[in-house]
Amino acid sequence: MNDLSIAFFDYMQRGGDVLWGILLLTIILWWLVLERAWYFFVDFRADCDARVALWLGRPERSSWYASYQRVQLISEVECLMMKNMQAIPAFIALLPLMGLLGTVTGMIQVFDVMANLGSGNPRAMANGVSAATLPTMSGMLVAIVAIPFWTLLDRRYRSELNKLRELIVEG
Repeated sequence: MNDLSIAFFDYMQRGGDVLWGILLLTIILWWLVLERAWYFFVDFRADCDARVALWLGRPERSSWYASYQRVQLISEVECLMMKNMQAIPAFIALLPLMGLLGTVTGMIQVFDVMANLGSGNPRAMANGVSAATLPTMSGMLVAIVAIPFWTLLDRRYRSELNKLRELIVEG
């Protein structure tokens, strides 16, 4: 193993079992962020253009049925844009909570060491303190880094939805 993987596994071991859960949530979060970014910056335009072409291909655009179809076309694109969007802020909120769970489990380790060995063994207590602080830091760090990406995606969603509503106007 190289030095990076040794450092990674050492960090994960010092952080306790909750840190593995945080890693799993982090992977899922970034997968969702990348998937949505790919959609908005690559695939979205084709979906939008197809709905606009359907609307512009209509012979009339002022009847109640045309209005209904307009709403349907906009809703179809909005559903495609919203796919997995609500999961991202949920994961962002869940990561610091998982970090707090790591804090609680780490403090339980500290109290268990203190109950068994007394408070005279700082080295044994240090493992519990490490397990208490590393998950909290990790969960908060990932959440803080993810917030600007979520904001970018949310702004893109709102902007594209407004543009689509302007393109598909009632006649």
